[in-house]
Amino acid sequence: MIWQPFWTGLVVAIVGFFSSFPIFLAGVSAMGAEGDMAASALMSGAVSMGLAGLGLSLWFKIPASVAWSTPGVALLAISSPDPAGFPAAVGAFMFAGALTVVAGLWPPLGRLAHAIPTALTQAMLAGVLFSICIGPFRALQDAPQIALPLLLTWFLVGRFTRLMAVPATVVVAVALILIVNGGALSAPEHIVTRPVLVWPVLSWPALIGLGLPLFIVTMATQNIPGLSVLKANGYRPNTKSMFGTVGVFSILSAPFGAAATCVAAITAAMCTSDDAHPDPAQRYLAAVWAGVFYCLLGLFAGVMTHVASVAPDAVLPVLAGLALLPVFMASASEAWQDGTTREAAVITFLMTASGVTFLGLGAAVWGLIAGGGVHVVQRWRRA
Repeated sequence: MIWQPFWTGLVVAIVGFFSSFPIFLAGVSAMGAEGDMAASALMSGAVSMGLAGLGLSLWFKIPASVAWSTPGVALLAISSPDPAGFPAAVGAFMFAGALTVVAGLWPPLGRLAHAIPTALTQAMLAGVLFSICIGPFRALQDAPQIALPLLLTWFLVGRFTRLMAVPATVVVAVALILIVNGGALSAPEHIVTRPVLVWPVLSWPALIGLGLPLFIVTMATQNIPGLSVLKANGYRPNTKSMFGTVGVFSILSAPFGAAATCVAAITAAMCTSDDAHPDPAQRYLAAVWAGVFYCLLGLFAGVMTHVASVAPDAVLPVLAGLALLPVFMASASEAWQDGTTREAAVITFLMTASGVTFLGLGAAVWGLIAGGGVHVVQRWRRA
């Protein structure tokens, strides 16, 4: 019984890290992070969520699982970089973190983010994920020798355990990388990852086009659902402290490349289950151990980015698409569910998926604007 939190925390860290690190790398790479900078971003993201989850769990004695914003980095992966490069993205990351802190301290901002119809935020997320999730199937034409084994692994393992489907696919991907590279890989320059500091640049287009949608999608799909999971399992999380903590860690980790730290939803469900501990009052230990393992994985992020750098071109897009398929299915299902908001949700989805950029604003922002406009008109007509 004493080892249950330990093993649950280990599984949580493996699932949380290896199920989403390919899309994390894709997101920061799209913003201009390469080499040591990408490794630093992955390290700071893992250490940030590890320390935040560990601290919150010990402080409140609840299983406060914390993650990096997978929908947020997916948004980055389909967005155009600012002309100022990665420093402008860092400024946007810090802006999104600051908004999260304000949402915790000033409830009206949190309520405003929560007031956006769920159908629209989920449609925006589905639009963000669409181009990523079709990647594995496009790769079947361009690199079937890579895509087919990974797709089959994901599908077959998923029949037994959905949580381990992507980690198992990562293992097969590493085996394929070894085969392509003749059975051996060169050693990375540094085994333990070295942080790289980036001085932020405050660019108005990046703040509005990247920072604001990053805040909205993280609040709507991670922070608020994560608190709901804790409440549904009988815990009483302090909203102000939870939002404030993940917001502060987002700000502190951003200069080292991390996009957003947030309250977790899926891994929170794992930490609040009976598998974590028979006594609900002791389940916070699972989140504590998960935080420890996240930090350890972060220290060796450079090894993972090195392996990714020598992988065939198709590997990361396939892994990222497979990792986000369940999220896409859930968001699309919720977006179309309500008939009164379906048309507005479809407009939001199509505008976001189009990838258009206009007046310095990305497709996700225009998707919310267009869908929100349709929603307002429809409500006015019904009234």
